[in-house]
Amino acid sequence: MPSGRLTHAAIRVLDWLAARTLPPDNSPAHQRIGRKGEEDVYFYLRRCGYVMVARNFRSPNRRGEIDLIGWDKDVLCFIEVKARTSRDVKPAEAAVDREKQRNLIAVAREYLRHMAPSCQWRFDVVSVYYEGQSRQPQFEVFQSAFPVA
Repeated sequence: MPSGRLTHAAIRVLDWLAARTLPPDNSPAHQRIGRKGEEDVYFYLRRCGYVMVARNFRSPNRRGEIDLIGWDKDVLCFIEVKARTSRDVKPAEAAVDREKQRNLIAVAREYLRHMAPSCQWRFDVVSVYYEGQSRQPQFEVFQSAFPVA
């Protein structure tokens, strides 16, 4: 796994250089936090043993996107990432409501059309929090976060 840490460190260095040489990112703060969360969760799950196969998967036939797709042993996982700077209002994973679940299921079914019919799969939700002065994000992984009807 050292190569994952090296890749993560290289991305951090490139992000640092980009922040000092490129024009400022004027996107809303919640979008910047979301992108950072997806990146940090990607590397966190790799350290946990997931084999990541796709990021920001979209289907031309369905609305929405799946943040990450990866294998946890022999189970294909469709992963929704929710990043927050505080736990004050409600837990991040609560943002994956029924409408969001329906959209994720529809996009996942499009992805599964290219997989073997016997493929086992599930939906995971990962909450990542960037609270206070802590430089280390806190992760919460919810495997099989919601049922598929």
